[in-house]
Amino acid sequence: MPTEYLWAAPAGAMLLGYLLGSIPFGVILTRAFGAGDLRQIGSGNIGATNVLRTGRKGLAAATLVLDGAKGALAVVIAAHVFPGEEIPAAAAAFLGHLYPIWLKFKGGKGVATLLGICLALCWPIGLTFAVVWLGLLALLRISSVAGMTAALSTPIAAALLGKFDFVLLLIALAALVLWKHRANIDRLFAGTEPRVGGKKDG
Repeated sequence: MPTEYLWAAPAGAMLLGYLLGSIPFGVILTRAFGAGDLRQIGSGNIGATNVLRTGRKGLAAATLVLDGAKGALAVVIAAHVFPGEEIPAAAAAFLGHLYPIWLKFKGGKGVATLLGICLALCWPIGLTFAVVWLGLLALLRISSVAGMTAALSTPIAAALLGKFDFVLLLIALAALVLWKHRANIDRLFAGTEPRVGGKKDG
C-alpha cells in the first residue's frame, strides 16, 4: 500500500468504532418504551444504572447488553474489515460512548462498553472485568466502586496474561472511567454515594 494511504485503515477503524460507540442505547430505549428522556432522570447519565432508576429493569438490562455489544462489535468488525486496527477501533468506540456527537458530546461513563471491548480483544480480560464488577456490585451494592475497580483490573489482567499490546490502551480507558466518575469519587469521600436501588446513584 502506498505510504500516503497508510492512514486509511486506522482512520476507517476509528470512524467505525466511534459511530458504533456513540449510539446512545439508553436514551433510545427509554424514549421508545415511554420511560421519558433519560437525561432528565436521576443522575442524567445515559447508562444502564440510570435506566434502572426508571423502574424498568428490562430496559436497564437491554441497555447494559447493547452498550457492551457495541464495544465488542467495533473490535470484531475492525478485525475483519481493518485487520490489525482493533485497538484504534476499541479506543474510538469507547470515546464515542463517552462523548457522542448526537448528544452534544455528553455521554456515559463507559463501564459496560469497556466490558464489551475487553471480551472482544481477549475474553479472559473481559471475564476478569465481569467477575470483579459483578462481585463487588453484589458485595457492596455501589455501582461506581464496582465499575471503577473492574476498569482498573483490566490492564493488570492484560499484563498477567502477557497481552502487553493491550496494556496501554486499557490504562488509558480505565483512567477515562475514573475521570467520568469524578463526581462519584467526591461523594464516596464524603460518604454520600448511594447504593444500587437508591434515587441518586449512577
